Amino acid sequence: MSLADKIDRNMDALRANPYPGRGIVLGQSPDGRHLVQVYWIMGRSENSRNRVFLQDDDVVRTAPHDESKVEDPSLIIYNCTRVLNSAHIVTNGDQTDTIYEAFELGDSFEQALASRTFEPDSPNYTPRISGVTNLDRSNSSYQLSILKTMGNNPNHPVRAFFNYEAPSPGIGHLISTYQNDGNPLPSFEGEPQIVGVLNDIDDTLSLYWSALNEDNKVSLLVKFVSPDTGRADVRVVNKRDAG
Repeated sequence: MSLADKIDRNMDALRANPYPGRGIVLGQSPDGRHLVQVYWIMGRSENSRNRVFLQDDDVVRTAPHDESKVEDPSLIIYNCTRVLNSAHIVTNGDQTDTIYEAFELGDSFEQALASRTFEPDSPNYTPRISGVTNLDRSNSSYQLSILKTMGNNPNHPVRAFFNYEAPSPGIGHLISTYQNDGNPLPSFEGEPQIVGVLNDIDDTLSLYWSALNEDNKVSLLVKFVSPDTGRADVRVVNKRDAG
């Protein structure tokens, strides 16, 4: 199977998946001019769906759409992205801040996440997924991580790290919290999936927003970072705003 066929297959699988949960894509635009980050959130409960992405400078965070309907802010309100020097961090929880603070001390991505584990939301034990794009490294590398259980058993934690030493034009790597819908929700399995990214930030946003399940998608962000200048552009879409 060709690389293009694998991308098409995985994008079709994403479109057909009713609930991949939260997802991160890291990659490079086809023209090689930008490193790309995509992050989305989904929700089945009213508490999870009552969220939007808000951007404050280089931080994108989750926030309640309607404060009066907030039931439990833990695990759903957090900084999605932060930037420290040339390290662009994106995660699905408050480990964004853990990684940022570890980088301030000179620790590695792996060291930062050694203190964290999956979310304490029995029986799903939702994985913590994290990514970092680091412009300091040769050829501009990125890393992905998933902290999860084996078979939804909290006594068997799994820590997986995936290091990409050089980006490939037009290629993104996708990791999500879940394989699909279920009860309990089955954690993502295997290596990050090869998916597509486009040259234009708005086209990339449209690509993924349209791929997510209409009933369950909540918010999505796309960041394009120039490895030459370090300049970052961000786009955000919220279902609550888009209608």
